[in-house]
Amino acid sequence: MNQTLGKDPPPAAPQFTQLQGQYLAFIYAYGRIFKRSPAEVDMRRHFQVTAPSVHQMVLTLEKAGLIQRQPGQARSIQLLVEPEALPILR
Repeated sequence: MNQTLGKDPPPAAPQFTQLQGQYLAFIYAYGRIFKRSPAEVDMRRHFQVTAPSVHQMVLTLEKAGLIQRQPGQARSIQLLVEPEALPILR
């Protein structure tokens, strides 16, 4: 039984791989600079990977609960990770 005077334990840090962290950091940085979410083509250009690779990463991040998006709506990625938990974008 948790005896911390009625306080909830601090939330656990989000778990993601190094590559997932880079995508999350890119989504955050892009949003801060351009005031909108990146399109998948923006991520493809930055990471120099194929369109299917980017799309699969977006699906993986969404399934892991790290991002949220509106299907069928362009540039709708919403980051669900606090910026302090993100790695430095490389």
